[in-house]
Amino acid sequence: MIGLGAMGLPMARRLSGELPLTVYDIAADRRAAVATEGARDAVSPAEAARDADVVVLAVRDQAQVEGALFGEDGAAETLRQGTVVVLTSTVGPEAARSTAQRLAGHGVLTVDAPVSGGPVRAGNGDLLIVVGADDVALKTARPVLDLLGSTLTVVGPRPGDGQALKAVNQLLAGVHIAAAAEAIALARGLGLDPAAVVDSLEHGAAGSFMFADRGPRMVQAYDEGPEPEVKSRLDIFVKDMGIVTGIAKDAHVPVPLAAAAEQLYLLGERAGLGARDDSSVVTVLSPRSSDNTTGEGR
Repeated sequence: MIGLGAMGLPMARRLSGELPLTVYDIAADRRAAVATEGARDAVSPAEAARDADVVVLAVRDQAQVEGALFGEDGAAETLRQGTVVVLTSTVGPEAARSTAQRLAGHGVLTVDAPVSGGPVRAGNGDLLIVVGADDVALKTARPVLDLLGSTLTVVGPRPGDGQALKAVNQLLAGVHIAAAAEAIALARGLGLDPAAVVDSLEHGAAGSFMFADRGPRMVQAYDEGPEPEVKSRLDIFVKDMGIVTGIAKDAHVPVPLAAAAEQLYLLGERAGLGARDDSSVVTVLSPRSSDNTTGEGR
């Protein structure tokens, strides 16, 4: 396992109790945390990949994929012919295809398997995994994927196919978070208690997984206590919505809601919220420091 971030760490913990596992991350404390649970701690991607049958990448973006595989001490230096690299990161169809082509030059197979569900579900083996891979590569990776996911959908036989469906998923997820932020901002502007709004609406027709999951953290953003726990960084949706709007443009498909959501995440990043939980985007629409209420509803 290469990459022990918000998703990679619980995924590694899930695997460490079931399979022989070697882990690498630039953060030594994350490697040590998994090592105490039975995994072996490697000091480079190349060391982590040596003698592996399956290498799982759980990094942030394509630049980190490139570095982990093909950079100095990258995994490509030690990957054996027939090894399978499982790409769980959201990087877009073209990036997945180009990565697979480079790995094929080393005799290495690729399973394009972006995941969705969040850290808690990752730790419970309850992820949605969408796969683009041929039968040979998928057969080798299947024991790993079955431990990580409760729902595995094979989209097509080629790397990039999984990324295409994940982009559709991220369009919905990104728009839903943005809509939740607008709803809570409006509730504050009308003088309503945002916590009561979340508790009420998450059970009705207007509810969604993202509203139920992010809504309480959006409410927490206005509390006097600590910032909400970072479960999914805002700048991840800057990246992902950029992928969505980019491939939609290439396909000549209009995505006006996705484009509007992308602009909201960019505003949040510009406001210094990139490393915070994506629920913090609500403060772009309804800042903490101002009284946004009209007095109505009080």
